[in-house]
Amino acid sequence: MRHRNPCVFLLLASMSLACVPCVGAQEPPAAPAVDAATRTAVIAELGRQLHRFYVFPDVADTVATALIAKDARGGYAADRDVEALAQALSQDLRMLGKDGHFRVGYAPGYQPQPTTLSPAPLPQAEHDRMQHEVASMAYGIQRVERLDGNVGYLELRAFGPTDMVGAALTSAMTMLSGTDALILDLRRNGGGDPATVAYLMSHFFAAGDRRHLNDIRTRAIARTDEYWTTPDVGVHYDKPVYVLVSGRTFSGGEEFAYDMQTQKRATLVGETTGGGANPGDDFPIGHDFVAFIPTGQSINPVTHTNWEHVGVKPDVAVPAADAQQAAYLAILHELLAAATDPEQRDYLQHTLDQAQPGAKPAPDYARRP
Repeated sequence: MRHRNPCVFLLLASMSLACVPCVGAQEPPAAPAVDAATRTAVIAELGRQLHRFYVFPDVADTVATALIAKDARGGYAADRDVEALAQALSQDLRMLGKDGHFRVGYAPGYQPQPTTLSPAPLPQAEHDRMQHEVASMAYGIQRVERLDGNVGYLELRAFGPTDMVGAALTSAMTMLSGTDALILDLRRNGGGDPATVAYLMSHFFAAGDRRHLNDIRTRAIARTDEYWTTPDVGVHYDKPVYVLVSGRTFSGGEEFAYDMQTQKRATLVGETTGGGANPGDDFPIGHDFVAFIPTGQSINPVTHTNWEHVGVKPDVAVPAADAQQAAYLAILHELLAAATDPEQRDYLQHTLDQAQPGAKPAPDYARRP
């Protein structure tokens, strides 16, 4: 989850693309070297940014002091290129701060917003570029499908900026609006814009049912932002919802699952999530290094806490790889139990039989007589 900065969607997209090997590609160039003076300067600036922006000032003091002390005793001397230093600092930040959102990267040419906590509107050219990137990733939507038994399935990989992805999310919900139950797959969702989390959740409550979903408190500017369902979505889905989660589900993906669970609007299936509840932003720390620093704290209005460190625990615990089938079988059992029409019962029973592990045959493409 980020705080009002749409670039997270592009980061998630870039991370997923970076994992795909390029056939015939040349070896990447060696990472630029970094000397001791540069390491010391970067770590000192990282400490200053932690003091200014990290949501917990006492933790910021402890972490910054520890990083500077480690550098002084030569603890980063073996990290002689930018990638090694970024990785080492990321690991230490997460370990010392016990915050999974911490990250340091090397980003030549990075241009921060004039003020990262209250960014100005993007220049039109930059907005258009981002819109193109978001569209090229299908607005974060990996798959939309109607499963046998009239069960909807939606896999969402990220929560992009609402103004860029909202219409696509509503379109997906429109496609699935006639199904009798829905599986929402967040097992590979790394997060995104909290406003978009609230926007998608708005589809799962009745028109006029305004729900308080989450608050984000930002220390540096002494502000708390409230997130509520919005009444202006075009589709309201009132059928059963199952949300699939895994250890890879993180940040905004976790918030969606947590909020749906605390609002008693969905059944969560899978594994405990990654445990990152503190939204933040990117801050330059010199020499083309950038640190993602959590600037805010999520506060759920129902539990008055969040899922930091502990993750979101599923209602039905199964291995993440088995979560879709577990949810699908549970839904089919529910639909069959509620069905009264004999033909519908026969159809659902056949679907349930075919959904058992190893039972479903390959699709039949033979021409019908």
